Amino acid sequence: MTEVEYPPAAPLDLVVSIINFRTAQMTIDCVQSVLDDIGDLRAHVVIVENGSGDGSDVVLADWLTAARAEKPDIAVSLVVSAENTGFSGGHNQGIGAMKARFYFVLNSDAVVHKGCLAALLADAEAHPETGLFAARLEYDDGTRQISCFRFPTPGSEMIRGAQSGPVTRLLKRYDIPLDMPPAQDQIEWASFAAIMLRGDMIDAIGVMDEGYFLYFEDTEYCLRARRAGWGTRYVESARAIHFRGGSAPVKSLAKARKRLPAYYYASRTRLMYQSHGRIGLLAANLAWYLGTGVTYVRLLLTRKVNTLPVEREMRDIWTNFMHPLGDRRAPK
Repeated sequence: MTEVEYPPAAPLDLVVSIINFRTAQMTIDCVQSVLDDIGDLRAHVVIVENGSGDGSDVVLADWLTAARAEKPDIAVSLVVSAENTGFSGGHNQGIGAMKARFYFVLNSDAVVHKGCLAALLADAEAHPETGLFAARLEYDDGTRQISCFRFPTPGSEMIRGAQSGPVTRLLKRYDIPLDMPPAQDQIEWASFAAIMLRGDMIDAIGVMDEGYFLYFEDTEYCLRARRAGWGTRYVESARAIHFRGGSAPVKSLAKARKRLPAYYYASRTRLMYQSHGRIGLLAANLAWYLGTGVTYVRLLLTRKVNTLPVEREMRDIWTNFMHPLGDRRAPK
């Protein structure tokens, strides 16, 4: 790991960790929104350039040099990683860079509204038993995004396979997305696109699991926190615009019904195993097959089906089944 003009560690209220992967201009916009919101907070932004290999390190270093020329005490540092360490690995570098009471994990494809950071910190001070504080995520038109969820289970995998209203209603208590805004006691995990973590919780349960390259690491972390007694809250007054999908192809591939990357399935397998054990992982796969069977029966009877499995998913859901904590299948 190479550090660019890195300041000494200092006790802070908040460290903001932002990963860049081939989104240099979006990252700069994201950082600027945070700087505009810091105000009098004792806070610092750490940008982790996560092995983009596209010149992003130079773009970000040049921007930071120019920003420091204008404002020498700008609260931003740049860490340049020699390789793409994934979501967990990147944010672990950001979190580990400086000591703070709280850490704000923020996607590069997001910008915060004024008052977001103060609202999160105020809620954290009011709820010392809680470890994670999720901001309200919005589309750029202000529409609220679904960002709070239940944990995946075999029941939710049947829902995912069936893509059927009656099946979803029958298994409603297993449906992953929560109605927004959610009741606080229903939240099991929340999106890590914009979420604040309590430093004491990180000291107690550790940083994010780097066995995940991308996807489901936020779910696992909330599960680990919950098992250790740390809850997750949704802070409606802390608002951020999330443009979504800035550096990851999975959503666009899924929409086109194209084959998903191996790391997606490796992460899914790891989470199901860590959540429910090997029997639960097997049950989840079989439940998905059962749900998918419902989809094909509907197709046969009505010729009207909203969603079929993505390409080769019937085989790919068994990725890492024999070694669920093994190779995270990161792209080479």
